[in-house]
Amino acid sequence: MRQEFAEVVVVGAPVEEAWRVVSDITTVLSWISIVEDVAVQEPGARYSAVLKDRLGPFKLRADLGISVSADEAARRIEARADGEDRQIGSRLAVDVRLVVREEEGGAVIDVSGAYEVTGRPASLGAASIRKKAQRILSEFFTSVGSGLDSPAEWAHR
Repeated sequence: MRQEFAEVVVVGAPVEEAWRVVSDITTVLSWISIVEDVAVQEPGARYSAVLKDRLGPFKLRADLGISVSADEAARRIEARADGEDRQIGSRLAVDVRLVVREEEGGAVIDVSGAYEVTGRPASLGAASIRKKAQRILSEFFTSVGSGLDSPAEWAHR
């Protein structure tokens, strides 16, 4: 099961500050509630993490390999996360593209991509996966906005 997503988040932070925050991959991963145990393998390029969640009767635990490519001049990040939960026979892949651009003196963050879940959970509960993924994406986009809207937050990073 593959699903695409896209969202535009307008934030109160200046574009340079927004870029600084979203290019900190460990910070961005902390905004995803089901991602834990983030480890830096190669700063700015490779990370690992554990995805833990429950999907109906399935308890998902997938070790993720995350590759990141950042273009500071274009303020663009492309990332791919791959993982597998061998216990329940499921694979997960997520591709994300994030672009920070300036608009009317502030920052706009365009996030787009797709996720794919295969295996038993996907065959038994595509609707549940979509609903759960939409909730997680919504939490993430809320975190992006709230993390970059307050000048007090910029000073404490």
